[in-house]
Parts: sequence; structure tokens; C-alpha cells
Amino acid sequence: MPTLLHVDSSADLRHSRSRALTAAFADAWRARGPEYTVVVRDLHTSPLPHLETSALHWAAGDRTAEESVDPAAEAIRQDVIDELLAADVVVVGAPLYNYTVPSSLKAWIDRIHVPGVLAGDVQPLAGRPVVTVVSRGATYDAGTPTEHWDHGSPVLELILGTALGMRQYPVTVSATLADRLPELAPLADHAAAEFADAKTTLERLATTL
Repeated sequence: MPTLLHVDSSADLRHSRSRALTAAFADAWRARGPEYTVVVRDLHTSPLPHLETSALHWAAGDRTAEESVDPAAEAIRQDVIDELLAADVVVVGAPLYNYTVPSSLKAWIDRIHVPGVLAGDVQPLAGRPVVTVVSRGATYDAGTPTEHWDHGSPVLELILGTALGMRQYPVTVSATLADRLPELAPLADHAAAEFADAKTTLERLATTL
């Protein structure tokens, strides 16, 4: 039974662009047939705790004798890892908060980036499709002063694509605050068109991955 892991991290439960786009992907996935199941992990409404100890960065066999982990914390990490391993496809909603990923999403990343378990010489997720949906309130066009201010997209590429070896399909929308900030208002039509194109792309991907 094909399984999609649907991860959201936006704190906006009503108007989030990233949530709208990941939902469009999930809906198109379900539309393929009743056997296409979806597991939802909402990192905002059900947040993961931040790492209880730095020892959780390591596989159990790679910890020093002085490093110990509470069994409950170990169980949380294993839950997150097992859930990811069980997914055939993953879609991750990642709004840009203060130029990087939300802290709720970072807590999830810290649970899955474990050398010797999912990363490093061992990559059980190598080649697994992951669709990353990054929504950015402003613009970060080449040649502008803010060109390099998006520090969220590189994190996703580095961890999911490089460290875990997953096959990443990045989808990005910008100027999502054009309907709220006067200085971005001239970009409203462009932002709407970009959102529509992203939705079409995601619905197509959901029928092919």
C-alpha cells in the first residue's frame, strides 16, 4: 500500500501557503485510489521536543560511555525515524521564518539526521522521493540585495538530499505577503500566478511519484 508522509510546520492554520500546497499534493495522492494512504505529521499542532541531549545526534553504538539517553527520548526519535522509513513518498511544508526553517521543522530534522542510522555511510532512504514546499513571504531574486537570504532551502537540500540521499523535488513560492505588506503589493498578481503554477506542479508530481 503506497504511503505518503505529509509533514507540515507552518504556524498559520488558516492562510498558510505551504499548508495549502502540501494539502493539494496529498489530495492528488489520495485521488489515485483507496490504497494510496497518507500519514500526517503536523509539527506545529503536535510539536516534537527539541533534543533532550546531544547524545541523540548519534546512533546508540556511537555514543561514548558517559553519554546516556532517556528511554522516552530514544522512543520519540525512533518513532520519527520509523515513520519516515515507512513512507514511499514524503512531502514537507517549510515556510521561511526569519530566513530559515521553522524551529518545529528543525526539531524534526534533528531527530532524523543521525549518522549511522539514516545518514553518513548508511542511507536507507537513498533515492526515496521527497517534495519540499518552501513558501517565502518576500522575494529573493538573483541580483537583489536579498538574493542569499533564504537559508531554509539549503538546509532542506543538505539534510534531505545530500545527507539522507533522498531524491528531492523542490517547489518554491515567493512574495506570499504581497496581500499584507504595502511594499510587496505590486507583486500580488505575480505571487498568485506562481502559487497556481506550484499547485499544478505538485498535483502532477503526486500522480507520478
